[in-house]
Amino acid sequence: MEHLAVWIDHVEARVFNIDAANVEALALHAPHHHVRRHPRSTAEHAHPSDSEHFYHDVARSLAEAKSVLVLGPSTAKLELMRHLHRHDAEIEKKIVGVETVDHPTDKQIVAYARKYFVAKDQMLGRS
Repeated sequence: MEHLAVWIDHVEARVFNIDAANVEALALHAPHHHVRRHPRSTAEHAHPSDSEHFYHDVARSLAEAKSVLVLGPSTAKLELMRHLHRHDAEIEKKIVGVETVDHPTDKQIVAYARKYFVAKDQMLGRS
């Protein structure tokens, strides 16, 4: 796997293995929030370990890549980066960019990532 793009929010991560001709996609889903059944509160909350497991699963899906582009609309992409910094430094080194994008379709993600990787490869002198 040369180039991977991961689009992530707090609900799911979509990982795309991208080469010149093909795309392989993988979807990972975050654990559901737990509803607290307390007479005074019905607020949803997530267990901290749930998020860590989710980010660990995403990190594991990125392990074989040579370069990774991280995309997403909100803070989940930054939380993934913090997770990689704390737990997966070797994968963190493979991150070539972190970009804010809203909720694109899979085709839009692939087109964005291809354009990004072509420009990055040209800048680094790779063909």
